[in-house]
Amino acid sequence: MRRCRVLDERDRALVARLLDADPVQHCFVASRVEAGVLRDKTPGELWGYPAYAPVSLLHVGANLATVDADDLALDAFADDIGRWRTFVAIVGPSAHALGLWHRLAARWPAAYADARLVRPRQLLMARATPSPVPPDPRVALATPDVFESYLAGAVAMYREELDEDPLAGNREGYRRYVSTLVVGRRAYAIVEDGEVVFKADLGAISARAAQVQGVWVTPRLRGRGLSAPAMAAVTNAIVAGGRVSSLYVNDFNAPAIASYRRCGYDVVGELASVLF
Repeated sequence: MRRCRVLDERDRALVARLLDADPVQHCFVASRVEAGVLRDKTPGELWGYPAYAPVSLLHVGANLATVDADDLALDAFADDIGRWRTFVAIVGPSAHALGLWHRLAARWPAAYADARLVRPRQLLMARATPSPVPPDPRVALATPDVFESYLAGAVAMYREELDEDPLAGNREGYRRYVSTLVVGRRAYAIVEDGEVVFKADLGAISARAAQVQGVWVTPRLRGRGLSAPAMAAVTNAIVAGGRVSSLYVNDFNAPAIASYRRCGYDVVGELASVLF
């Protein structure tokens, strides 16, 4: 018997109340709700626990992402996910993401014990007002005419971060994904002579927050102070749109953390990611 309930439009007020408690931490799940997960249940679902009066949520799709999940909720989510669910990552507050993974691995070790990559501590950082760093005026939304160069930067960033080629397993799928960022006005870039030398994406956008991801500077220009003014420009664009700008960064990436702090970002939480 299922211990969780798949939520729908009738649960919208309850879901909004839970997500509004921390718009930055819950940005991804809020973005999926605004995209219609309660209405269409595609490409994922939103679960609530306990079923009769949910106080914890789980987004179930390509990513598993929790909201306010205590030990009882994590137990229930793990039991209901079982071995038949297909997903590529567990993301969320460190205790939640790692706790859910450990439960799944204990119940079904053959399916979940061997994660491809575990990032146990990623700093969640946020900025609600314009950056104190003067923004780089060259930063602008990427346009389709620089798509191939933007894609090359996205692939290079992915290889550096995850030590694998995103084009190897699903070339056309990854190209489509990056194209949606550009066409959807969620991709920022500095372009020099037709070459993208800085890029940053908005990976998740809700009514109250936006999450920056995929920040990359071409190797030949690193160490020249480009990243902070460029990120300041992205930050200011998000803030000007009435949202809090957020991002998460691996705790061992000292140069990136220093750059974000210079831009005025503060640490507001700790996340973890488990990739399969």
